[in-house]
Amino acid sequence: MRLLAFVHRGRRSIGVELDAERVLDCSLAGGLPSSMRAFLELGDDGMAAAKRLLEKPVKGAVFQKRDLQVLGPVSAEERPKVICIGLNYADHAAESGSKVPDEPMMFAKYYSTLCGPGDNILAPPNHSKLDYEVELVIVVGKRAARVPQDEAYDYVAGYTCGHDVSERAFQRADGQWLRAKSSDTFAPIGPVIVTKDEITDPHALKLGTKVNGEVRQNSSTNQIIFRTPKLIEFISSYVTLDPGDMIFTGTPPGVGFGMNPPQYLKPGDVIEVWVEKIGSLTNTVVSA
Repeated sequence: MRLLAFVHRGRRSIGVELDAERVLDCSLAGGLPSSMRAFLELGDDGMAAAKRLLEKPVKGAVFQKRDLQVLGPVSAEERPKVICIGLNYADHAAESGSKVPDEPMMFAKYYSTLCGPGDNILAPPNHSKLDYEVELVIVVGKRAARVPQDEAYDYVAGYTCGHDVSERAFQRADGQWLRAKSSDTFAPIGPVIVTKDEITDPHALKLGTKVNGEVRQNSSTNQIIFRTPKLIEFISSYVTLDPGDMIFTGTPPGVGFGMNPPQYLKPGDVIEVWVEKIGSLTNTVVSA
């Protein structure tokens, strides 16, 4: 299934894409929760209920996608944990001049970084080296604590496309990554969550970035060093994961600071990030 969050005539809900043009509102059709996190908290029962609704869609709950405002599939208001993995592509580590880590390099973004397709990325005060990073994002499907690798996929609801916006000058000046990674709007996600049954191998997906139509990143998740089972085992050894939490799995080479000369984002730039089988999201940089 392709799950999404949207607003229709001022009412917020979640739904499933029937095709490229139509969406079934799961709340109207079958009384399912209208927020993604609450839906994911239903676990396998919620997924099964949504699939049953698809067998005979209720006519009054089917909307044309053009009439909807598509949101990020999980919102800041739902307060998920946003956990990120640094230097998780060997070729990106090389362009960074960094050693490939011996274990996952984990950091976090605040939930206030989240935004969705079409939302503006706010360039913060005194920015000078604003950068882009396309990432495959794992969406957690059930509470996970100290999960072994051979059970990891049981805790995955699906996958979405993410954009780990970073301010490199802050990253270097501060000596840690909080301001550089967690400024407001620094984590666009979407446009949908594709459930894990439709992506049997998350490490065989093409992904990339365009800035003002120019291809900057163009790679594959087969280059990921620490893969989904390892990440879930490692993270859940220290941080309990809950339904709706997200794991940004790292970015491939081609980021702005790796270019010669470096090419950073500025207000007015339009960035499109995309992941195969999931889709793309486009955001414009504006001054905060």
